[in-house]
This record gives sequence, structure tokens and C-alpha cells, in this order.
Amino acid sequence: MAAPRVDFYVLPGSDHAARLRFACRLAEKAWMQRHRVRVQFEPGGELEAFDQMLWTFSDRSFVPHRRAGAPDDAPAPAPPPVVIADTAEGDPADGDFIINLAAGVPPAFEDWTRVAEVVDSDPGRRQRGRERFRAYRERGIEPATHEMRNES
Repeated sequence: MAAPRVDFYVLPGSDHAARLRFACRLAEKAWMQRHRVRVQFEPGGELEAFDQMLWTFSDRSFVPHRRAGAPDDAPAPAPPPVVIADTAEGDPADGDFIINLAAGVPPAFEDWTRVAEVVDSDPGRRQRGRERFRAYRERGIEPATHEMRNES
């Protein structure tokens, strides 16, 4: 299997809500491009806020999603295209694109086609982002960096 494409999206501010809104837009864009997406969080972290934001971040859209481990109400051939998770246990059905909002490199990240890392200017999150960047490089992957502007 080929190494995943890893992209770091660096936001200019440290507004917690802006970081989650950016991740919502990224998940929506990936879904619209027919990717199956997993959004990874720390246990007990921002999953609840993100779940609510997926319902409200845009007046014009809704991103179909479910929480990892929650029963799936959709018929087997059509599970929601976005899974939000705060556990390390993955499922191959979770998709091909992972958006990482957790502190560490996603478990089994090599199994994904694309990895998106969202980093803002909060000193702690910025430092953990640098550590993840180095971790990818140590595994032979050269991440791309995208400096975002006015992403609120």
C-alpha cells in the first residue's frame, strides 16, 4: 500500500471554534468529493462540540455523520459518509480520508489514503502539530503545509 498523502492546514488564529468550523468545511468538501471521512478526536475532547457544529456550521448544508461505535440507522449499503470518533479503534468502513484533531498521529494512519492535520496558533496545539509533522517525516512521508488565511 502506498504511503498516505498528509496535509497540514495551519490556521492563523487560536480560536477553538474557528478550528472546528474549518474541520467541518474540510469534512464537507471531502464528502462532496465522494470520500468517506473519519474525524479523530482525543477521548473526552471536542467530539461533542464538533457533532453539534456539523448540524449548524453552514446555513446551506448538512454533513451526514455518525459517531464511531453508535448504532447505524442507515441501511447497510449507505452508512453516513462521515464518522466522528474519540477512540483509537478504527474500522476499515470508516473511509479513506482522516481529519486528525487529536494530539498524536492517528493510529494506523498508514491505512488511510489521505490524512489532514488541522493546526492553529494555540501554543500547545502548535507544538503537538510540530511533533506530528516530525513523526510523519521519520516514517518517510513529506507532509504538505497550507497556510490558511481568514479561516473563521
